[in-house]
Order: sequence, then C-alpha cells, then structure tokens
Amino acid sequence: MTVLASTESRYTAELQPSGTTWAAIICMSVLTFVLVASEFMPVSLLTPIAGELGISEGQAGQAISVSGLFAVVTSLFGNSLLSKLDRRTVVLAYTAILIVSGLAVTFAPNYLVFMIGRALIGISIGGFWSLSTAILARLSTQADLPKALAMLQGGTAFAAVIAAPLGSFLGGLIGWRGAFFIVVPIGVIGLLWQLGTLPRMAPDRQVSVSGMVGLLRTPIMAIGMAATALAFMGQFSLSTYLRPFLEQVTDLDVNALSMVLLGLGLGGLVGTTVVGFVLRSHLKTVLIVLPLALAVLAILLVLLGQFAIPTAALLVLWGFLTTPIPVAWGTWMTRVIPDDLEAGGGLQVALIQVAITFGALSGGLLFDTAGWWSPFILAAALLLASAALAARAASFQQTNTRRGSS
Repeated sequence: MTVLASTESRYTAELQPSGTTWAAIICMSVLTFVLVASEFMPVSLLTPIAGELGISEGQAGQAISVSGLFAVVTSLFGNSLLSKLDRRTVVLAYTAILIVSGLAVTFAPNYLVFMIGRALIGISIGGFWSLSTAILARLSTQADLPKALAMLQGGTAFAAVIAAPLGSFLGGLIGWRGAFFIVVPIGVIGLLWQLGTLPRMAPDRQVSVSGMVGLLRTPIMAIGMAATALAFMGQFSLSTYLRPFLEQVTDLDVNALSMVLLGLGLGGLVGTTVVGFVLRSHLKTVLIVLPLALAVLAILLVLLGQFAIPTAALLVLWGFLTTPIPVAWGTWMTRVIPDDLEAGGGLQVALIQVAITFGALSGGLLFDTAGWWSPFILAAALLLASAALAARAASFQQTNTRRGSS
C-alpha cells in the first residue's frame, strides 16, 4: 500500500460521477443526524431510565456500550456479508433497523428489551458509517467531495446540538420513552426520502476484515488509529455521565441542565464549522491540540464542578473541542490512504466504536465504585495519551512526506 501518495485516489477516480447528487448527499446527512441523535440520546436521560427500569445510572450508561459493541461487529463484517447487495438497498436496510430500534426502546418493558433496542441502533450505526465515505465518493465529484464530507459531519454536529438538550427537555415533558419515540417518525421520513433520492449503486470490490486489519501494518496508520481510539475513549468516559454529574455535583434542575447541554451542543456545532477552515493547512496542529486541551478541561471540571457558571462555560468549550475530532481524523485518513477509504472507513468505525464502548464501560464502573470524579481523571489521562500519539503520527507523516518528495 502506498501511503501519502498522490491525492488523486484510484478508487474515487474509477467510481466518481460526472455530477454531484446533492439531494442524496443531504439525505445522507439527515441520516447521520438521526443515527447520532439516537446513539447518544441516553446521555441526557440516564437518571429517568435508571429509575423506571430499576437499574443504576452506571448500568443505564451501558446503553452506549452495547450500541458501540454491535456497531463494531457490523462495521467489521457487514460489508462482507452484504457484499452482493446494491449499496442503496443496504442503506435502506440500516435505516429500517434504526426505526425498529426506536420502537423497541420506546416500548421496552424491561432492561433486556431496552438493551436489544440499543443493540439494533449499533448495527445501523456501524453499517452506515463503514460505508459512508465510499458512498459519498460515488455521489459527488472529486472537487465536491470535501464539501460533501463536511455536510455529512454537519448532520453529526447538529445531532450533538439537539440530542442531549432535546432529550433532557422532552424527558421532563413527555418522559424518556416519548423522547426516544421522536426518532421513529424522523426515521420513517428519512427512509421515504432515501427511496426517492438515492441512486442505485452496484456493489464494488469486497472489503475483508483481514484487509482492514492489514492497514495497521503501516506504522503511521497504527499510530494514527490508536490516537483516534484514545481520543474517543477519553471523551466518552466523561461525557456519558454528564447528566448525573450536573445533577449531583453542580446541583442543576432539569431546565438549567437542558440549557447547559444545549450550550455544549452549540459549542460543538461552532467547533465543527470553524475546524473546516483550519484543517487544510493546520491538520497536524489540530490533531494534537484538541485532545490536549480536552484533558485540561477534564481536570478543571473536577476542580470547579460545584460551581454552575464555570462548569457551564467549561462544557461549552468541551463541545467546541470534541465535535471536530472525527472531522480531523477523517481528513487525516483521506490524506494518508486515499486509495483505501472503504477499508479504512470500516477499520476506523470499528476502532471508534470499541473506544466508545470501553470509554462508557470504564467510566460507568468508576462512577459507581470510585466516585463521580474518577471518570474525569481517566478521561484526562486517555486524552493526554492521544495527544502524544497524534504528535508522533504527525512527525511520522512529515518524515514520509519528505521521503516521497525526494
């Protein structure tokens, strides 16, 4: 595999259309919104979910872990198992699974059914994200591909703004089940929209698990993917438990909590917008600074968590710095392996979901046993490690770039 070769990707050059199908790309962006909103809705509803189902808040937080686990399995094996199906059909199937998941969670009579519903959302997430970059490359021209990728991440950023505060608000208004049910009609609308806009996309070359894992034989890929995983693990060991932290430590009521979570989401939306202007020429700096700054914020939250205004300000900064992380590492991947985006996408999704799973799991165990502050310290340590590896990946990339130009 040639690393840091010409940005002219053989893969995208073979499959690129003569024009960009913007309606289909917007539809894909809407799907990312629904998926991300569904995945992280439990973050703002841990307390009422735990209360009604008779479980601890740490156990309720495992709703994030189980969706991440099934997302990993699907991202690794889904493309291979569905390799003979039209990609349009596959996307429609993952959207249908999303709708079924929303129904299962909404009407779950017990913890088991609730977790089955969360497993289904993991299948939808892992399958969609493993294909998303390659599909966008087939829907847009090479010149429009960066804009298309930004629009896809825009759906993620918008979900980050809406999911937590809306879930908290609706949870107080119509209950946590009603909050989850909102996903169902939106998913149905998305499914109908896809039927009308997504073109047929015949399956291309098959991607195997061994091919994905083989990418890690290249040192820069191994280091970069490890840095990515640590960043997500650190982020979600903390952010999964923000609601109980804000309720028990900062002592916020539901309305104030919703406003703080809205501020966090708006900070993320601004961060995603701003990062697009700096990634082109400052990618290495962004990859290092984001986790480094987040580690500092995690420690400050421990020190200032009892004070509402400083905590709210710190969480707005947290949102501003966390949401650009997938954009930055996705951009890094397109520069390092432009000819292996589908394999790289599947591998990256798997690693990110593993990181989210272990981040939420370890954070929940620490929250229940050591105390609320322990997931914050764990997050700081993991984010510092991510920054160190990002610096190494940047140095490795610069060395390979010089060799390639010599």
